[in-house]
Amino acid sequence: MSQAERSENSSKSNVAVFGASGSIGSGTLDVIRQLGGSWRVSALSVHSQVDLLTSMVEQFSCPLAIVTDSEQAEKARQLRLPSTTRLLLGYDGLLEAAADPEIGTVVAAMVGAAGLESSLVAAQSGKRLALANKESLVIAGDLLTQTINDSGGELIPIDSEHSAIFQALQSGGPSEVQRIILTASGGPFRTWDKQRLASATIEDALAHPTWQMGRKITIDSATMMNKALEVIEARWLFDLPPEKIEVVIHPQSIIHSMVEFVDGSVVAQLSPPDMRLPIQYALTYPERLPCPCPKIDWTQSVNLQWQSVDLERYPALQLGWEVAGRGGTSGAVLNAANEAAVERFLLGQIRFTDIVTATQQVLKQHEFSSNPTLEELMRQDRWARMEISRWTA
Repeated sequence: MSQAERSENSSKSNVAVFGASGSIGSGTLDVIRQLGGSWRVSALSVHSQVDLLTSMVEQFSCPLAIVTDSEQAEKARQLRLPSTTRLLLGYDGLLEAAADPEIGTVVAAMVGAAGLESSLVAAQSGKRLALANKESLVIAGDLLTQTINDSGGELIPIDSEHSAIFQALQSGGPSEVQRIILTASGGPFRTWDKQRLASATIEDALAHPTWQMGRKITIDSATMMNKALEVIEARWLFDLPPEKIEVVIHPQSIIHSMVEFVDGSVVAQLSPPDMRLPIQYALTYPERLPCPCPKIDWTQSVNLQWQSVDLERYPALQLGWEVAGRGGTSGAVLNAANEAAVERFLLGQIRFTDIVTATQQVLKQHEFSSNPTLEELMRQDRWARMEISRWTA
């Protein structure tokens, strides 16, 4: 191995974890704890959970700590952080860490549109971007992938479905891919009568049968908007047209996704549902290392099922194919409208079925641009959120 290769590998093991207090962030910290050796948490961010910061910084001897919520700035300044740790405040602090030349890998684990700008800065800096923030690609897929290509950086997905596709694609070239198949659990309402959905409560929607996730993504799983966003994400990650991206219901969540090649061969990635596996793969790729995740017990009989998606039950999914085909500003509007509608559902202001209806209406009404700048995408994001607030007023 050359000196340049050794330096590059050393840099990649210096990791920034953006969204360290969430489920992906905490999973990443556990993976780095298990990897040990040269792996180091060089920066970590929280939004408002400032109380967690000191213990995380001390445990990982982290030189950069970031609090993005401006309302928590004074509380953050009162923390007794180690003298070797520098505190950065606000989203400017996040961007500073994303551009830090000592950091080689950025784990983008923040939820929502707030993670986009730091993902772009990491991409511009030529880093490995381990992406769990699907909104970055949904909002600005063309811009982000082009930035990665121009800088020579790397984009490795952390979503279990896209990690599975990424791994399966090692088995063949782009021209050999017939289609990719994203699997979906179906969420908590897979067996509900459609007429019951309008009366679904917040507690009903948060009762995911397989994964333990944050509130917003759990609601997205219930509407299957998460799968719509993943269709858009896959379009940009793997440079595929929407007609080559399919979705099937797989309640066991053991087959994480599949690639069908032109000869009819199907390559799938299987494992028990544990996000630490795709997190670790994104950090160590192309190398595989022992992982603390549970393994499949091949001595036990397991029934693996899959079924087609009922688009009447899950109308959100159709929006994913529509936006993946259209591009432009449509992804930013879809994402922002859905985020705002989910927030209002969680506040008890709209019904569960109103989430997709409102999002669809806002998407239909927006002023479409096919080749937007980042500023235009952010303007459309703000507009869509305001439209949802009017729709639900």
